[in-house]
Amino acid sequence: MSTSARPVVSAAEWQHALDELRVKEKSATRVLDAMAAERRRLPMVAFDPSYRFAAPEDEGGGTRTLRELFAGRRQLIVYHFMFEDGGDPCTGCSSFVDNVGHLAHLHARDTTFALTSRAPQGQLGPFRARMGWDGIPWYSVLDETFNVACGIRGAFGLSVFLAEGDDVFRTYFTTDRGVEGIGSVWGLLDRTPLGRQEDWEESPPGTPQTPPYTWWRLHDEYA
Repeated sequence: MSTSARPVVSAAEWQHALDELRVKEKSATRVLDAMAAERRRLPMVAFDPSYRFAAPEDEGGGTRTLRELFAGRRQLIVYHFMFEDGGDPCTGCSSFVDNVGHLAHLHARDTTFALTSRAPQGQLGPFRARMGWDGIPWYSVLDETFNVACGIRGAFGLSVFLAEGDDVFRTYFTTDRGVEGIGSVWGLLDRTPLGRQEDWEESPPGTPQTPPYTWWRLHDEYA
C-alpha cells in the first residue's frame, strides 16, 4: 500500500512507463548536445587581460592579472561568487561550489576554474578553509570595472574566457537558473568553446579532440 500519490503497479507496467520516459530523456539529451555545439560556435569578444585580483596566501599572495588566472591553460571559467567586503557569503553560491567536481578533470582538458569576489582575502581565506575548498583558487576583485564588464552588479554568474597568446576573449556568460545544472565537470566543459574535446562532439574545425573515455583518469593519476 502506497501513501504517496504514485500508483503501485506491476514490474512490467513500471518498465513500460520507464521506457516511455526514456524516449523523452534521450530527446532532451540530444537537445542539450545541440545547444552545447552551438555554444562552441558562438562569436567571442575581446576582453581586457590586465584586470587585477588579489591572490590567496597559498599562491603566495600578491596580485594577478586576468591573463595570469589562466594558470598556463587555454580556457578559464570564472564563477562570480557573491561575497561582499564586510558581508556574508552567499549560501546559493556556496552550494554551487560544493557541487563542483574535482578540478583535475578540468585541468586535463586545458581548463582552469576559479572564483572571484569583492571580499578581501582576509574574509575569503578563512571561509574557503572552513568549506574545504582549498583546491579551488579564489581571488579578490581589485577593480570593480571587471564586474561591470562581466555584467555582475550585486549578483552572481559564470563567465568563460579563452586565451590566444597574450589576448583574452570572453566566450560565454550565464546567471540565475542558468547556473543551476552546470556544477559537474561535464556541465562546465559544455560551456567552454572547446567543449569536452571528445570526437563525438560537433565542434568547429581545429578543436582538439580525443576518443571519449580514453582521457579519463582518477583525479590523482593525471600527469
